Amino acid sequence: MPAVSERVPPDAANFVSRRRWLICGLLFFATTVNYMDRQVLALLKPTLQLQFGWTEVGYSNIVLAFQFAYGAGLLFIGKLIDKLGTRKGFSLAVLAWSAAAMAHAAAGSVFQFAVARVGLGLGEAGSFPASIKAVAEWFPKRERALATGVFNSGSNLGAIVPSLVVPWITLRYGWRMAFIATGAIGLVWLLAWLALYRRPDDDNAVSAAELAYIKSDLDDVQNRQTTFPLRKLLTLRQAWAIAAGKFFTDPIWWVYLFWMPDFLNRNLGLNLAGTRLPLFVIYSGACVGSIGGGWLSGSLLKRGWTVNGSRKTALLFCALAVTPIMIAAHTKTAWLAVLVIAIAAGAHQGWSANIYTLASDMFPKNAVGSVVGFGTMAGSISGMLVAKAVGYILQGTGSYVPVFLMAGLAYLVAFGFIQVLAPRLQPAEI
Repeated sequence: MPAVSERVPPDAANFVSRRRWLICGLLFFATTVNYMDRQVLALLKPTLQLQFGWTEVGYSNIVLAFQFAYGAGLLFIGKLIDKLGTRKGFSLAVLAWSAAAMAHAAAGSVFQFAVARVGLGLGEAGSFPASIKAVAEWFPKRERALATGVFNSGSNLGAIVPSLVVPWITLRYGWRMAFIATGAIGLVWLLAWLALYRRPDDDNAVSAAELAYIKSDLDDVQNRQTTFPLRKLLTLRQAWAIAAGKFFTDPIWWVYLFWMPDFLNRNLGLNLAGTRLPLFVIYSGACVGSIGGGWLSGSLLKRGWTVNGSRKTALLFCALAVTPIMIAAHTKTAWLAVLVIAIAAGAHQGWSANIYTLASDMFPKNAVGSVVGFGTMAGSISGMLVAKAVGYILQGTGSYVPVFLMAGLAYLVAFGFIQVLAPRLQPAEI
């Protein structure tokens, strides 16, 4: 693969407009809204557990319902987005998950909350396939990991904001209003998306120079217009490499989202109000890691490294940075636990930015939604298993030690599978 400097002058970006970063901003806020709607239930777990008498297994069943629906949605949503296009497909997804988020306010039992989570999971299944597809449409290869890291950092803001506002809304207006208020934000975002999003070729605000820059390092695989059945993915090692990277690591992020407030309460004695600053620190660390992980591989690419070398180096660095989390469950020093969890959360997000980018590295743009859907489905299946296991571990032992031990090792295992399945990140033969 020719170095970037052989195709485009290093200062070419200085002469183009920046429309692509506006699109990245839209994706950032979509991801923020997405995670806000997921996180509200976790923050309200102690409150709802007290009011409705949930057991740990009962709560894990609600989490399981979301992850089952999320995984089931990914069976078809990536393909649907590839068929409808990013603009229409993402619009339908946001409309569906916003309605489901607000529907939580009408729930009053484990079953009813599970039904609302099923609707939320089906809608949110479209978020990352659509976002990665948009990045593939709007960014050259050397900027994709950074763009993915930027928009993916919205997941951290989406976790931070509820930790600050949900306690206030709940104490002032009740927990039902917390679901309604956060869910309604998605409808506001939808109006902005419909007004602003077009493909680069159809957007009059994109200059000819920026359009040329976006397409400057696309190879024949990236430009190829092809269709293929989903069963074809099962024969491609590249697709399984992405799926393996998600299968082993996605459940760890679910643990952070759905059990971190409980960990802070159970192990460190922090109440709903007391968790706000620690959660802010944890998800701020995740935000830094998301952008930093994407920047790292992009920076190596710009220095002449191969795609394989730059992505794999960033992935390995992130995998190693997660390992200190294994001490978090052993310490009673609150800020030591928070610090190592913040580093691990940041490393996860850096890992995630690069895993998602592998799809656009190895597959044509109009197949990216399907590939990301397939990989994320693998992560969701694993997430269901881990969610159930965590529920039984906590109910049986009351200890987070096994949970964090698993978290510390998962990324190194995933990296090994990626290296075996896609040793050179070669384009898929479609």
